[in-house]
Amino acid sequence: MDGIPRSVQRYDETFDVVVVGYGFAGSISALEASRAGARVLLIEKTGVPGGISICSYGAVRCAMDAERAYDYLAATNAGRTSDAVVRTLAEGMSNLEPYVRDLARVNDAELMTTIETGKTGANYPLPGFDAFYQTVVVSVPNFDARAVYPWANGAPGGPMLFKIVDDNLANENVEIRLNTRGVRLLASEDGSEVRGITVEGPGGVSRIAARRGVILASGGFEGSPERQDQYWEGRPVLPAAARHNTGDGIVMAQDVGAELWHMWHFHGAYGFRSADPDYPYAIRVKRLPDWRPGGGGFMARRDETGEISDAQVKMTWILLDRDGRRYMNEYPPYTHDTGHRQMQLFDTVRQDYPRIPSYLICDEQGRKLYPLGRPTSNDKGLRLDWSADNLAEVEAGILTRADTLAGLAAALGLDSPAVEESVARWNALCRSERDEDFGRPPGTMMPIEEPPFYGAPVWPVVSNTQGGPVHDRRQRVIDVFGAPIPRLYAAGELGSAFGHLYMSGGNIAECFVSGRIAGAGAAALAEWG
Repeated sequence: MDGIPRSVQRYDETFDVVVVGYGFAGSISALEASRAGARVLLIEKTGVPGGISICSYGAVRCAMDAERAYDYLAATNAGRTSDAVVRTLAEGMSNLEPYVRDLARVNDAELMTTIETGKTGANYPLPGFDAFYQTVVVSVPNFDARAVYPWANGAPGGPMLFKIVDDNLANENVEIRLNTRGVRLLASEDGSEVRGITVEGPGGVSRIAARRGVILASGGFEGSPERQDQYWEGRPVLPAAARHNTGDGIVMAQDVGAELWHMWHFHGAYGFRSADPDYPYAIRVKRLPDWRPGGGGFMARRDETGEISDAQVKMTWILLDRDGRRYMNEYPPYTHDTGHRQMQLFDTVRQDYPRIPSYLICDEQGRKLYPLGRPTSNDKGLRLDWSADNLAEVEAGILTRADTLAGLAAALGLDSPAVEESVARWNALCRSERDEDFGRPPGTMMPIEEPPFYGAPVWPVVSNTQGGPVHDRRQRVIDVFGAPIPRLYAAGELGSAFGHLYMSGGNIAECFVSGRIAGAGAAALAEWG
């Protein structure tokens, strides 16, 4: 592939717009480009649609007021994202609900908002937090997710939202090619603008002319340990899904001079390894409701059954480091976003990561309460489920069981007195209903005292990355000198706007907002030549 020139005179095929990536961002980009009159090619590296979008909870983050939304997003980005991009995202969120409702007409899907359930607001009590709510799909008539998307193993909301987008896409002038990956962008002879893309598919390598523009919506680098080693402190960090997201779009953008941002920032929690050595993903811990510091209470969340509730807020476990000591609040406000961060400490004395892996510890009551893990994937022919009572995972060896804490510690390779002391301290904190050590919310605390006891190593887990090429408010990719690269756009999590703290449902909203902008923007360009 290295021998293919970046500038060519002859192309194998010609389209107006080429979109790379078939998740929410790519689908919306292709949809809007087609609606603007462009002939569109949408390519997907894998053999199935959906990317990691289809694995999501499908809650679209919307805003009641653009100005207050901007205040919040600016605070959570801490100056790491340009004001123009932040403001554009806030404005896009403020008119997103009508757009989603319009899309839902294609198959009469039923929608609702969290305004109706009284659950509004964002994750942190920062200025403007009360401007936000979520739009969610309640049902899609005559739609069975397991029948239509059998490879999608995630939350129920993701497939329903993707079905809405997919049905709209089917009505447009968009050619979709699976098992086709973008390899390298093609430029004009003088290198001044992007003219097309080299792709590799079932028929081999071909050069596709994009007469108006190329939109990169291929996600991040969840499946690239090599890039993670260069950009992140902790190692290893295991992927929760998206092993095929290896940073292809990042590389293609870099090849034509793109600047990068937010490469350190990823969305993730912590989780287990499978007992099957061939299973490629980590298994995230159960998704528990988010809470807002400062007395904001728990926020609505769609659970694994599809219901929106705060059903269980008890967290049944604590985490211990490799010395058998508790070191963190296991239930930060948005556990599945920042739960991994404190695990990545590097001890320069030991020259090691004392919290990778950490050890999850619970008792018999905790084991019975709910499934401790939730596998996620979007791969054809690949699916893993977790048992309701966690006993299959005990039998498989993911979870270790012992009659005593000392026995559990020995089985896990931990110091027994340290583990016993840590659990005793935790139980005392539970009795006082106050975590004086790390500030875990009292309502989430649950003692560990009824044998048998259970434990397992857990690792930091990446759900999706936020880093990639810098873009402006028009989703144009920006080069290292601060100028737009002509005819090149980025959408979704490929260079996400979120550069400091993430917001639940934010990437989904960003996929819709950025896809609308990129698709319409690319289609509006005059054809080169």
